Amino acid sequence: MSPRLESRKATNIAYIEHLGPYDKVPWEEYMQRLYGWAKEQKVMPGFYPMAMYHDDPEKTAPEECRSEIAITFKGKGKERSGVKTRRLAAMKVASISHKAPGTEFKRTYAQLREWIAKKGYVVSGPPIEIYTKKPEVVGDVTILYAKVMMPIKRM
Repeated sequence: MSPRLESRKATNIAYIEHLGPYDKVPWEEYMQRLYGWAKEQKVMPGFYPMAMYHDDPEKTAPEECRSEIAITFKGKGKERSGVKTRRLAAMKVASISHKAPGTEFKRTYAQLREWIAKKGYVVSGPPIEIYTKKPEVVGDVTILYAKVMMPIKRM
C-alpha cells in the first residue's frame, strides 16, 4: 500500500503511559483497563486501539522509550486509576498500511519517512499507529495490522 495524505479530526483519547521497550507493552492488560475505564465512565469507546511512540528506539535506550496506549472515546470521562485523558488535535498526517510481522515496522517507517521528504513535508509530531485488526499467527509468525501515521507540515 502506498503512503497518502490524510486530514484527521480532533478526538478525545483515554490513554495509559508506558515506559519501556515498545515490543514489551502489555497490550491485553492495557486494553482491559482502557475499555473497563470507558464502561465505568459511561463513555462510547472507539473501535480501534492506538499507540503514540515518543522516542526513536534507534536513539533511545529501550527502557527509556515512552509511549501512550490509547482508545478514542465520545462523552465526558474523568482521569482515574492511571488512565489519563486529553484532546488529540486535528492534524494532517502521512499514512501507510502495515500488514506484516512487527520486525518489518522499521521498513514501513522508512518507506513513509522517504515519501514525506520526497513530497516536501517534515514530521511534526510522534508517530501514531492505529491497530485495525487483531494480530494473526500465520505459521510461527505473528502478522500485525496497523495504519502508521506521522503528523506532518510543509518544510
